[in-house]
Amino acid sequence: MATRTDAPTRREQILKEAARLFAERGFHGVGVDEIGAAVGISGPGLYRHFAGKDAMLAELLVGISDSLLTGAKRRLAEADGVAGSDTGPEAVLDSLIEGHIDFALDDRPLITLHDRELDRLRDADRKMVRQLQRQYVELWVGVLRQVYPAVPEPSARSAVHSVFGLLNSTPHLGRPGSLPGRAVTAALLHRMARGAFAAVAAE
Repeated sequence: MATRTDAPTRREQILKEAARLFAERGFHGVGVDEIGAAVGISGPGLYRHFAGKDAMLAELLVGISDSLLTGAKRRLAEADGVAGSDTGPEAVLDSLIEGHIDFALDDRPLITLHDRELDRLRDADRKMVRQLQRQYVELWVGVLRQVYPAVPEPSARSAVHSVFGLLNSTPHLGRPGSLPGRAVTAALLHRMARGAFAAVAAE
């Protein structure tokens, strides 16, 4: 993830290159040999780390859903010290938005991969992804309703899904080098997310 500072393991390198290639050419358009070549090992050598492409896809999609939920829970735990103040829920909401923006800007291939390839997962893995995603949404809904108590729960849930759609639009913003800069893009996405939530509250 974006906050990681230590060197990636070989397994993580494989997953990163698999995500990039799958996003660029589709799951069936990429062979094991190509993924191996991207990380400097033979295709058969990948089988020491993964049973096959299906296993890579499952770890990528289940892994990112789990990572988002774990990160959101950590942000809430870190905010416990200010949760009782007037600005507590606002700060938590801002922190959640920042965390999702980090994902949306730094892991763009995974967004494309999720949109295109989720249905290729085994039923058990796909159900796990959906379960983790539901928990992630409900966590956001709880925080949003602390900030805007008058917003009904169904409206809050729809607003959260809509903001995820907004933030997850990053694969359509052009190549990373064509963006105005990470900080500028992150700030813009943050303002748009808060604006969308405020608009729901104003209805």
